[in-house]
Amino acid sequence: MNRHKDGFDPLIGGNAVCIVVTAGSAPLTPAQKAFNTLIKQIETQREKLSAWEISLSNVQQKYHRELAPLIEQTTDITIEIVHRLDQVYDQKGLSKVERSHIADLIIDLAGPILAERADERLQAVCDKYQPIDPDPLDEAELARMKTLLAEMTGLDLGDDIDMSRSDDVLRYVQEHMAAQAAAEEAVRAAKAAHQAKRKKSTKQTAQAQKQQAEVQQLSQSIREVYRKLASALHPDREPDPVERMRKTMLMQRANQAYGKGNLFQLLELQLELEPIDQVTLTHLGEERLLRYNTILKEQLQALAAEINQVELNFRQRFGISPATRLSPATAPRLLVQEISATQQRIIMLKRDLADLRDVKAVKSWFRAMRR
Repeated sequence: MNRHKDGFDPLIGGNAVCIVVTAGSAPLTPAQKAFNTLIKQIETQREKLSAWEISLSNVQQKYHRELAPLIEQTTDITIEIVHRLDQVYDQKGLSKVERSHIADLIIDLAGPILAERADERLQAVCDKYQPIDPDPLDEAELARMKTLLAEMTGLDLGDDIDMSRSDDVLRYVQEHMAAQAAAEEAVRAAKAAHQAKRKKSTKQTAQAQKQQAEVQQLSQSIREVYRKLASALHPDREPDPVERMRKTMLMQRANQAYGKGNLFQLLELQLELEPIDQVTLTHLGEERLLRYNTILKEQLQALAAEINQVELNFRQRFGISPATRLSPATAPRLLVQEISATQQRIIMLKRDLADLRDVKAVKSWFRAMRR
């Protein structure tokens, strides 16, 4: 089995981090079985996360090396098509409908590109074909709209609002309504908090104290394992230089695990340092074992959440639908498919560019598109 990036082996000193049944001993209790199950699940999730990290690294390298240049090429060809359509637009021989189609196509092609990069020439072409704003409303109509909007929202629009600038009006209304809603929510929250405080019973207080005590016990459980490791690993107490260096590295790993509250890694270190502690692990008291299980459940949930976030980021980065099955193994194959699709897209764009030579060719091109 492969060594993990954090430096911990799944098997330490020939022993797994688990509770074993020895000859003549009693069967495992439910808590002991739960402990072993959690340890196994954590190890499985760590392997999955490691596989995702390796796969993502490979995909990102291949993306920048192969797909990114292809995407750049599709953009460049699309820009050429926009300029070619612009050149043809004013030539004789096109009908009004065909000119309208060209204008719509120019905006559709240029819009996404301009959203990603600044291009003055492309922007100038796109601006030529933007729809013309309708005639502005007269003052009476604007005043009527202002009155109606004030009645609908309950806001005092004042005299400084220019109703002819719809974007400014919308922004003003949104900001003030959001502020009004926030103020109302703050009042409701304050009332609810006040009522909750008044209704808080002795039983609830006791429950809160119990939860706080449990949190302290869980923290204490991790601290106990760490202290035992720190005592055994203290480099200053080791006369042998080689062993001192090894213990220094182990101590660094212990500090990192303790800082993260990672009981699993601390137990791994404990077994790596002293395999005899397998006996101690097997004979953990029931109360301490239950606390360990609570900590391990939290670590398992955190690992699952981290894996889900990695997968979500990958889907968003490469535009992969939630319906598409995704795993560390399939991610590279999806990239290969996207590279192939982009190569085909470039061939089609080049063919389109070649077909847009003149008015006659453009008319034929439109007929082909309709078919």
